[in-house]
Amino acid sequence: MKKYFIKNNLLPLETAEKLPDQILSGAIHYFRVHPALWRDRLQKAVAMGLNTVETYVPWNLHEPHEGEFVFDGICDVKRFISEAAALSLWVIVRPGPFICAEWDNGGFPGWLLAKPGVKLRRTNQVYLDAVDKYFVKLFSLLKDFQITSGGPVFAMQVENEYGSYGNDKAYLQHLIDLYRANGIDVPLFTSDGPYGSWFRGGMIDGALATGNFGTHHEQAFANMHEMRPGEPECCMEFWNGWYDRWGQPHHRHEKLDGEYSFTSEFEAMVKRGATINHYMFHGGTNFGFTAGASGNFRTNYAPVTTSYDYDCTLSECGDPTEKFKIAQDILKKYTNNPRIAPVQPTVKTVPLPGKVTGQCVLRENLDAIAAKKGKAVSPPTLEELGENFGFIYYRTNICPLTEKIELRLFDVNDYAQVWQDGNYLGHRMRDTFGNDPIDLALNDAPGTIDVLVENLGRINYGPFIGTEQKGIAGGVCLGFQRQFNWEYFLLPMSDVSNIPFGELKNTATPASFYRGTFTVDKVGEAFLKRPGAKGCVWVNGFALGRYWEIGPTNTLYVPSPILKEGENEIIIFEQEALYSDTFEFSPVHDPGPTAPPENK
Repeated sequence: MKKYFIKNNLLPLETAEKLPDQILSGAIHYFRVHPALWRDRLQKAVAMGLNTVETYVPWNLHEPHEGEFVFDGICDVKRFISEAAALSLWVIVRPGPFICAEWDNGGFPGWLLAKPGVKLRRTNQVYLDAVDKYFVKLFSLLKDFQITSGGPVFAMQVENEYGSYGNDKAYLQHLIDLYRANGIDVPLFTSDGPYGSWFRGGMIDGALATGNFGTHHEQAFANMHEMRPGEPECCMEFWNGWYDRWGQPHHRHEKLDGEYSFTSEFEAMVKRGATINHYMFHGGTNFGFTAGASGNFRTNYAPVTTSYDYDCTLSECGDPTEKFKIAQDILKKYTNNPRIAPVQPTVKTVPLPGKVTGQCVLRENLDAIAAKKGKAVSPPTLEELGENFGFIYYRTNICPLTEKIELRLFDVNDYAQVWQDGNYLGHRMRDTFGNDPIDLALNDAPGTIDVLVENLGRINYGPFIGTEQKGIAGGVCLGFQRQFNWEYFLLPMSDVSNIPFGELKNTATPASFYRGTFTVDKVGEAFLKRPGAKGCVWVNGFALGRYWEIGPTNTLYVPSPILKEGENEIIIFEQEALYSDTFEFSPVHDPGPTAPPENK
């Protein structure tokens, strides 16, 4: 790639000469790693033999509400790039605006979906206006980190795997013009599956064309040469593992004849001098409610787990894996890199079992917990209320029920729980057509219906990106009569410090918060065993993410920086029922039963 930059004057000669002869990169998403651990993960990339780090930039974290920009804490992309530069790592940035990444909505913010007339990833003025405003802000922060300004960023991506979605070249050209108009002067590139219409649909003049694949590199590069002759061989996503989805087995690559396919593919690409970016080097965690979902068809929606371990070179808690050692040995053999060094496992801790002592039943404390509340004729969605993540609670009054009748939910996205007059009737999962109704009890007096809906993650890849809204998108019927006039309570759960806890009464009460404590003797990486049927957890105010008994994941990763010696606080929002008033930690991460790999 360096020679190509020089030959084609993509960078000034003296600037391009600073780059290594071969780009050996690994993906680390800063937003999936606690900021206090960025340096550790980057140091391990150096020790494995990499000279570059690559990251996406998620729009929905950096502009969670329209016009509200966040670039601190886990969103401090400038600090992450600076940390990489301090370790003499080069940086590749992939700003989107779409990133896929198994991330909620592929990075698009929820409020964008509610804009009248918006159509994503194409020449649509409503959409482009929003992209322009965001990129002007983002590029103002990134431009000084470019190699042309003395920084480590030497390349940026335009869109992401666009050819597998569409073929609007005017849209891609608009993005290129936007980059250039806002001070981005490093080489640009696209990345797509290296086959047929996918690759051609994503190509655009003014940007290098790179490929994403995990096997059959010779055929991939041959296809790329045929469609873009003369360009450097670059695997922008070398898939060395895979991600997990709730209710499916844990993905782990198996060996064939004693060897991972990863081994031979990686060694062969290193030998031929290709540019390689491990996807992932370190996967990390979908903290809070940030995970996306698969779904090329409406009927095969599959939300992604909290763990983004990815079965890659560095585990979720930062341990070198067998693949790390394999990659390190290959790089040691072919690169003569003096910075390659041994890496030790992270320090672990197993906190003592804890106990929950406080409880807050959600439906009894909505006014205190809701971030926003109001009334509407039809149930509003999360997007219409300007929110990205979390839950939304609905309540309506119903007439006396003197004969048998069913409650039907239409386009409910995703996990819905229903109460009649305070009595829990059960849950439904994405009932699109109202064909899984709930029997209501007879009642000779007016009553209430309550519905709590959880956003389990918007689709992040394929034709349905940006087409679904969360909450009750289609309405509620008694029989087939639509029910109007609802109260709503928005529950992003971004802050759980205001929850009014009382005494613990019943761990089997659905949709309850529980507060407890546990003791840590020595701080280290920890793993919480699943405490109940389905819910989410905060430790010392930090949102760890979701757990769910349908698996595969049996533990939640607890990053060491959020722990402290002595007493620590835990808050659990259990949607169905806690297993017990006690909870325990595991000495190891348990990702669940395994399945063979698949291709993206």
